Amino acid sequence: MFRYGRNPAATVYDSLGPDFFLALDDGWLNLGLWEGDGSDPEEAPIAVRALVQRIAEPLPIGGDVLDVGNGLAAQDPLIVQVARPRSLAVVNVTLSQLRHGRDRLTEAGAVAVNGDASRMPWRDGSFDGVISVEAAFHFPSRRRFLEEAFRVLRPGGVLTISDIPTLRMPRTPREGLAAVSQLRVWGLHRGTAATPDDIVTMAHAAGFTGVRAELVGDRVIGPALRAVRGRLDGAHGGSWAHARAARVMLGQVDLLWERRLIDYLLLVAKKP
Repeated sequence: MFRYGRNPAATVYDSLGPDFFLALDDGWLNLGLWEGDGSDPEEAPIAVRALVQRIAEPLPIGGDVLDVGNGLAAQDPLIVQVARPRSLAVVNVTLSQLRHGRDRLTEAGAVAVNGDASRMPWRDGSFDGVISVEAAFHFPSRRRFLEEAFRVLRPGGVLTISDIPTLRMPRTPREGLAAVSQLRVWGLHRGTAATPDDIVTMAHAAGFTGVRAELVGDRVIGPALRAVRGRLDGAHGGSWAHARAARVMLGQVDLLWERRLIDYLLLVAKKP
């Protein structure tokens, strides 16, 4: 809550570790794309894969692909399966995640770089596709990430991402407390807040065209919250302190979702 150092996202995910007891499946940290309402625990492993598949489908087949903020790398073999890339590179600011995901990276044939999404160490026009799953809100700047994604893409290249936008600012003390608590828990700064229109505008300003955005929170956030609540009620691992903290955090996110302060965004764009 208080000490994040120079790389807050790395501090957060170092603390979660490779076996976070509320992860919806082993090695998967995304919220999933659900057919049901989240009450069936057997859907969780399907949902986390369905989300990555949905985000990966716009990638050009057989190209050079970059995965930005790849988590524990569980998604990378699936990205390979969907896009069949000539090459796959990943960049992740959390070195421990790259180490824990080494076997999955090897399975995907990926080249891994420990680095910052807003200062990517590749030449202009290095990739045909850039994918980022549920990570952009952690980056130091969405604007710089989108500019960097545009830079490293070749003409005709595709950007496909998911993000968690803010629909409106808090209006009550309770909403404000919930919002601030989530910023602190995840090591985010106030500038993280961006509406869907803000994110689309940033993509256009970076140079992208054909920007398509879709809000799918009803199939992502709502069911994921129900699924996580079910895991807590079933006492799936974790210490008492972890479970207590998770219940408090879940209550805050529930409030933000129920009052529609947040949603879940899928965005696809193209470099001319």
